[in-house]
Amino acid sequence: MSDLENFTPKLTADGSFTFVSQEFGESFHSHYGAKQESFFKFVEPTQLATVAQKPVLRLLDICYGLGYNTAAALQTIWAVNPSCYIEVIGLELNPAVPQAAIAHHLFDNWNCNYTEILSQLAFEHQVQTDRLKAKLLIGDARTTIALVHQSGFWADAIFLDPFSPTQCPQLWTVEFIKQLSLCLHQDGLLATYSCSAAVRTALLSAGLAIASTPPVGRRSPGTVAHSASSESQNHSILTSLSQVEKEHLLTRAAIPYRDPDLSDSTAVIVMRRQQEQQASSLEPTSRWQKRWLLGTQGRDFMGSNF
Repeated sequence: MSDLENFTPKLTADGSFTFVSQEFGESFHSHYGAKQESFFKFVEPTQLATVAQKPVLRLLDICYGLGYNTAAALQTIWAVNPSCYIEVIGLELNPAVPQAAIAHHLFDNWNCNYTEILSQLAFEHQVQTDRLKAKLLIGDARTTIALVHQSGFWADAIFLDPFSPTQCPQLWTVEFIKQLSLCLHQDGLLATYSCSAAVRTALLSAGLAIASTPPVGRRSPGTVAHSASSESQNHSILTSLSQVEKEHLLTRAAIPYRDPDLSDSTAVIVMRRQQEQQASSLEPTSRWQKRWLLGTQGRDFMGSNF
């Protein structure tokens, strides 16, 4: 249990707990509320309460972590349609994280009905019941995403929830997000908490259309994406980018992270982007920020120092 001892529960404002990653120096969730983040940043933007009417629903949970996003999805879907058959694939680098969430009983205080399922998934990495098929793929997501694609898995919802782009750029690159787009159903939705211009550019480069999701516990919005060729009526209600957000995509902040072979180190990926920014003729992000008088909020949108 030595690995589990590296994780100490940290209370967030909605009464739920999170952990702090020693490797990345960031909390797994915002201090405003770990539980509410799962519902409002991932479950609601991917419209799971509506999609739950389908007989079979597939979820792809990138950076499974404590398991909160998957737990929130299961609760939402089965509350609407108890007979929905759900297929879940979670990608996670460190198996000790979901195991520590179970060991510390972190689901006890948010009325989760599926702790047994989540426990089995955390420790055995697979679950099969009459209405659920779930598996947890352990390792670098840049490698395991290829297994998902090769299996022909097309997700109705993708949760993209790595650590921040500055700390974990390898899971926000054009190349990695392209792999995600290949696993997204034609009418599916991808949700992430990030509104970084670099992330949004990567989504657009992968052939996805993007929209904003409401702020949760902070001033900056999240992002939801879908196939640019989708004609789903569910996508017509998405919130278009504001003018300030559109102009942000025309600045140096919008130069995306790149990882051509899906194997480079954090340092190499960050340096590659910095060099591209320094050579760019795009508008400096500070000018955009001053034009819109954004102040601190501008830094929320930027997601980087450029």
